[in-house]
Amino acid sequence: MNNSYSSMQMFGIRTALIKPGDDIVEILSDAFASAGMHPVDNDILVLAESAVATAEERVVQLCNVNPGNKAREFAKKYELDAREMELILQECDDVFGGVPGAALTITNGTLSPNAGIDDSNAPDGCVVLLPKDAQKSAALIRAGIEKRYSCHVGVIIGDSRTQPLRLGCVGIALGSSGIRPVEDARGSSDLFGKTLHITQKAVADNLVSASQVLMGEADEGVPCVLVRGAPVEIVEGAVEMPLFSSDECMYYSNIKRK
Repeated sequence: MNNSYSSMQMFGIRTALIKPGDDIVEILSDAFASAGMHPVDNDILVLAESAVATAEERVVQLCNVNPGNKAREFAKKYELDAREMELILQECDDVFGGVPGAALTITNGTLSPNAGIDDSNAPDGCVVLLPKDAQKSAALIRAGIEKRYSCHVGVIIGDSRTQPLRLGCVGIALGSSGIRPVEDARGSSDLFGKTLHITQKAVADNLVSASQVLMGEADEGVPCVLVRGAPVEIVEGAVEMPLFSSDECMYYSNIKRK
């Protein structure tokens, strides 16, 4: 673990436009070469989920989607394209509310508008689904980068999310490999010597949020941020993203179903 809190650096990596079927490791390697740099031991690569999902051919043409009655009903309620709503129902675990333009879902164990499906940075008439298994994707990309550059790195696949009662988006890690994504600070002391009993640091989420300042949300063309000198715990294998049940979540457990 790197304890130097003053030396962390972040580099936005601009790549060629990523297309379905592209090899992410090859795309990143070309981008590193163009930038005149390459990963070294303990670097962390934060990747936009839309780039990873596109390469994994998770782009869907809406003209090929046939919405069912339930999708049409929800689409009318939440003012969505019925075809996109059909995909949302296929991808999510549950729909439990929404606002005009967004259905609020539980997808892969986390709160996610529209099951994470996005029509930005997608060809006309298409949407991009989330990676099928972001944890597996992170592990595969990490293995490819480590083999190519003979170094030990971490990989995080991140997305943006809105926060309750806050305007704007922050980052969330969908999957990671090579780092401990949540640091357990319980048992440590604060500035006044009091023992912490609850605090766990969302290290991976925080790195995604910081990276999004460089990535942007529009046409920046920066789907990767290389983080160097981050004070995180580097591990040999993949540590699963820790989740807890909806009943344990202080937000979700207090939402009244209509």
